[in-house]
Amino acid sequence: MFKKFDDKDSVIGIQQLKSSVQKGIRTKIIDQYPTLEEYIDTILPKKDALRIVKCQDHIEIIVNSAGDCLFFRHRNGPWLPTLKLLHKYPFFLPKEQVDLGAIKFVMSGANIMCPGLTSPGAKIEPVPQNTIVVSFKLHIFKLNLILMF
Repeated sequence: MFKKFDDKDSVIGIQQLKSSVQKGIRTKIIDQYPTLEEYIDTILPKKDALRIVKCQDHIEIIVNSAGDCLFFRHRNGPWLPTLKLLHKYPFFLPKEQVDLGAIKFVMSGANIMCPGLTSPGAKIEPVPQNTIVVSFKLHIFKLNLILMF
């Protein structure tokens, strides 16, 4: 299910971003995640030299000058936060809580089905279609990105 990432084989190129491109990415991320607006200067500083790492299968990763991966996207899709960034700022995406029985399947990379979100012990918040949410269980500090369809 998960592919191994080897930087020698998977990375096609690294490109330094111009300030105008950085500004465009910042505005797209703020439009996508409005609750992140007051923290955007901490995450993507204006004076930081951001780079885009282009990988196989049309994956792009935003990397700051310290080498931290911040956001990624597939083709021209939405910018998605990395799990490391989500652990720092867990509040900026809507949360969905899975039940206790779904934990072992989610931890091994399975898709989250409706029974895992609607059974007792789960909490589901209504969100618009195609919204990126975080699935979690209170006792386990592992966040997973899912796309609600």
